[in-house]
Amino acid sequence: MIADMDGAAAAGAEAGAAVLGLGGCLDYEITWDVAALEELARRHGIVASELERGDVIGSERDLVRSILAFLRDGVGGERAVAALEPIEALSRMFERRITLGGTSVRAALAMSRIGVPSTLHLVSVDDHVRRLLPAGVVWICSGDEDTLNPHLIVQFPRGARVRLADGTELVAPASNRLIYVCDRPNTEMIIDPGLGDLLEDARLFLISGLNAMVSEAALRARIQTMRDAIERMPAGSLVVFEDAGYHVPELADVLIRELSDVVDVYGMNEDELATRVGRDVDLLDPADVADALATLRALIPGPTLVVHTSAWALAYGPGAARFADALDAGSALAGTRYLHGDALDADLYAATMRLPRQERGVAFAEGIEALLGDRVACRAARVLDTDSPTTIGLGDTFVGGVVAALVSQAATRSRA
Repeated sequence: MIADMDGAAAAGAEAGAAVLGLGGCLDYEITWDVAALEELARRHGIVASELERGDVIGSERDLVRSILAFLRDGVGGERAVAALEPIEALSRMFERRITLGGTSVRAALAMSRIGVPSTLHLVSVDDHVRRLLPAGVVWICSGDEDTLNPHLIVQFPRGARVRLADGTELVAPASNRLIYVCDRPNTEMIIDPGLGDLLEDARLFLISGLNAMVSEAALRARIQTMRDAIERMPAGSLVVFEDAGYHVPELADVLIRELSDVVDVYGMNEDELATRVGRDVDLLDPADVADALATLRALIPGPTLVVHTSAWALAYGPGAARFADALDAGSALAGTRYLHGDALDADLYAATMRLPRQERGVAFAEGIEALLGDRVACRAARVLDTDSPTTIGLGDTFVGGVVAALVSQAATRSRA
């Protein structure tokens, strides 16, 4: 299925420079409401000893236990839900907003707000998707019919307090976001036969969203399809892979083994870094991060590695310096979303670029570059001061900023 978007027609050729995939989704973003969550904890009789993040969420009670466990620990994550009913039931307890989600989609949305078009590969669409995608985003979809598979997005603030049924009060040590998913199209991740045609003229291909798959055989088939399509990309183009929380963790190893040799950039956030290296990492200790990067390099030997956090973003590997400006762009675009949410635009982005950098980020960047030399490029994040931060989609927006910068650099080189 190919989008018929008259407003995007003029931008079509330029949009094809960045092909972003592989799947997107509809999000139910719920407004944080302590009273509603406490009512759910009381209704289900949830006590402190029962809190568990879980693997696959089977019921509304399990969903509440999972949300509260993540809040207690102050961390973010993504979990599979066995059916849509718990997502629908819980979301109705809160004020909710329907938005577009998925790394590739949010990256495309952020890029469009600063005037950089793109082409999306989707696996499902519905009227919400058609209405919410801007004209500067062209898309193809592998699905033959409309489907509605909303993801539940929970954003909790630092210091949020929730009292359980046994009187225990939980206090969130940090703000973060959670994603709960029951989504067959993204689980199957069918690739449109037209992907290879798109990539023939692309300067960059973003791969994301495979974390929702649960079948190794299906994953291997998708990998081969992508490899065949990537072979059609022009010389000098880039393949960027963005990591995520895997519903079947073992499949992450399959992806690394079978795909990383055709990937140029392999990106992740701090949670995914800790998962890959199997331990917590002190993100402000250059020596500890350098040790984690060495472990990561042994696991993922080929691509340039990118890690992005709230304090800094870095690239690690041969030629890391070529990505320094893109890291800065990604960090600033994510910072703009943190400050302004969906009001993000080119002027606000430029204003964020002018903000001073975080002292802790500057100290870290100087320290790790001193340790690793030209094997690493690191840029500190800006000072971001707001009473109402947006934490949903920051990593996706970072990716959008990186992609926009890399595509623009490639366009500049081609005109030279």
